[in-house]
Amino acid sequence: MAPPIETPSKIPTSRHSSHPPLNERILSSMNRRSVAAHPWHDLEIGPEAPKIFNCVIEIGKGGKVKYELDKKTGLIKVDRVLYSSVVYPHNYGFIPRTLCEDNDPMDVLIIMQASCLMPPFLANIPHFFCDCHACEPVLPGCFLRAKAIGLMPMIDQGEKDDKIIAVCADDPEYRHYNDIKELPPHRLAEIRRFFEDYKKNENKEVAVNDFLPASDAYEAIQHSIGEPQAIDAPAHKNDRPMLEVVYDDDDYVRVARSTVVINSEETRKRNSGVGLNS
Repeated sequence: MAPPIETPSKIPTSRHSSHPPLNERILSSMNRRSVAAHPWHDLEIGPEAPKIFNCVIEIGKGGKVKYELDKKTGLIKVDRVLYSSVVYPHNYGFIPRTLCEDNDPMDVLIIMQASCLMPPFLANIPHFFCDCHACEPVLPGCFLRAKAIGLMPMIDQGEKDDKIIAVCADDPEYRHYNDIKELPPHRLAEIRRFFEDYKKNENKEVAVNDFLPASDAYEAIQHSIGEPQAIDAPAHKNDRPMLEVVYDDDDYVRVARSTVVINSEETRKRNSGVGLNS
């Protein structure tokens, strides 16, 4: 006589589950607009700013592709390939939660060890020697701690476009540098020459002035972080920008600041009962 077939018992499910079925959650998420963290206004600048701060890398040392932050999406995009026969002398990026006169975050050139963009096929060639300290590129989109050591005043097509000169705060070879005058003069000459030449074949004029000490870099960073001063906010003319994504004619024109000063009645009503970000 064949043994009776056992019927698997159903696992009891609660009718009052705190979560909707998986398919409902997926459909619901597809109908909502997903907002990822934005490296410009969501990443903290760091508690030791303006001396030591977080910096988002856009371009690695030796790169010829001009990567830059897409202000609307927060992704790193390819802006262009450099027209001139030059490459970036050091890693290049920006300081989060800063805003300069050109409506962009503060630019930074970071001097450090790890930065080699040697093509992979060269590594397979016998007896090929790379003289860099570490054959490991700093990837676009990552962030690191940088220490400001100087300021390079620059005018790009008539607009102020200063660059902070910094070292990686966690690089044992460079973290002891405190001022730009400690760098070899030839290193500064290379940096200056790059920025003077990298837009020449685009028929764009760039002027670089004399390098300034670390104290000027601190002042420039502090100014870009945001002081209690009037600027044209996109939501209302009399408001300070808030920690939110702001668009004007489909273009990202302002980034969040850490200080919020509300002056218009419209914004007071809109934010009544809502805690402001700090």
